[in-house]
Amino acid sequence: MNRDTDVLVVGAGPTGLALGIDLARRGVAALVVEKAQALFPGSRGKGIQPRTMEVFDDLGVLGAIRAAGGTYPVGMIWQDGRRAGEHRMFDPAESSEDAPWNEPWMVPQWRTQQILRERLEELGGEVAFGQEVVGLTQDEDGVRAVSASGEVITARYAVAADGGRSTVRRLLGIGMTGETVDPYPTVVADVRISGLDRDHWHLFPPGRAGDDFLAICPLPGVEDFQLVARFPEGTTPDLSLQGIRKVVAARSHLAPESVTELCWASDFRPRAALADRFRSGRVFLAGDAAHVHSPAGGQGLNTSVQDAYNLGWKLGAVLREGADASLLDSYEEERRPVAADVLGLSTRVHRGETRRGEATRQLGLGYRESSLTLETRPGPGPLRAGDRAPDATVAGVRLFDAFRGPHWTLLVLGDAQAPEPGGRTRVVRGPAPGAYGPGLYLVRPDGYIGWAGATAAGLPEYLARFGLR
Repeated sequence: MNRDTDVLVVGAGPTGLALGIDLARRGVAALVVEKAQALFPGSRGKGIQPRTMEVFDDLGVLGAIRAAGGTYPVGMIWQDGRRAGEHRMFDPAESSEDAPWNEPWMVPQWRTQQILRERLEELGGEVAFGQEVVGLTQDEDGVRAVSASGEVITARYAVAADGGRSTVRRLLGIGMTGETVDPYPTVVADVRISGLDRDHWHLFPPGRAGDDFLAICPLPGVEDFQLVARFPEGTTPDLSLQGIRKVVAARSHLAPESVTELCWASDFRPRAALADRFRSGRVFLAGDAAHVHSPAGGQGLNTSVQDAYNLGWKLGAVLREGADASLLDSYEEERRPVAADVLGLSTRVHRGETRRGEATRQLGLGYRESSLTLETRPGPGPLRAGDRAPDATVAGVRLFDAFRGPHWTLLVLGDAQAPEPGGRTRVVRGPAPGAYGPGLYLVRPDGYIGWAGATAAGLPEYLARFGLR
């Protein structure tokens, strides 16, 4: 059997599903394939950072994500079966007009993926399960992928979103450079457990060796807890129900039978690694296929979804809007430095060298140095081209409402003047809110300021680069 599509997305994790949604709403034919027979079943990537909340708002899933999750609970430190103190996982932050979601939101990864899949299918997209890509070739016209079942899929472009052990990355011959963040094997499991309240993240500190840490966190919207346990170097953890019970009994005041059910378990060695390239011809790497993080700080899933968000509008511009294919060169240019910075942050959080604070919320990430960024004002203020476009209200219009959708947005603020740009660009005119200041701001489909000016000089030429004139 042969199939043909515009974009083949390999992997139905958060990255592949988010990319599928973005392409579907742009009218780009995309097929998401997954080698497993179902979506990932565990809670592993449970933290959604404020910037990703903004992305999910644009993709049309924020309401479901908010309903499925909750705030992070305060940590409860246990010592010898007694409550010995509290610990806050994240520095506190207040929401504001320019950043309406300013704290992490906890949703089990399996539930996030369910929500993304439902949205993808609502838009007419498709996930094909049981399709393991085992061969991949490409030429100047497209990509040819072969599945283990013998099916051949041809596409104009392909995206490897198939995780840290990416088969597609291996087929492309792209290496990864990294380091071991922590030598201790770690188990993460979803369990049903009695004897602990659901108002706290229960922490059982390690002994002097530091290799017997245990944390048990209630997951919102379900009866499960996520258990994380660290083991001595060289250990092969027992992932069975009996093995999990033994760990809980040894490291807490709970009896083995307190663990009533094991829903899912996995082990890993925390590491940080970055792909040497994010692109090979017509094939792109995104998510864990491009960068592998320590789970500390909740950065991996979020950086991965934002890879998809960056790539989706560019593929749409090339495939549907007449933009030059060279636009796709900017994906690696923009995302690889971000991934490298976030990898360093995750590692520092894991090692206790920095707290989970402003940087981990990812609202400060941007593309000031990108070749797509053009700042023409002689004296720009703190908000510059390349930065995330903040929320605000202009002449009764909420900007995040104006940004929502697969289009560009031109903000004409204060005394600035600009003609109607036409095409697929929405215009908002009005007084300049404090987060911006007067001037012209052209906001990209992914919510970053691509061009900024005091006058409209140069704006038509900039728009033309993206097929917008």
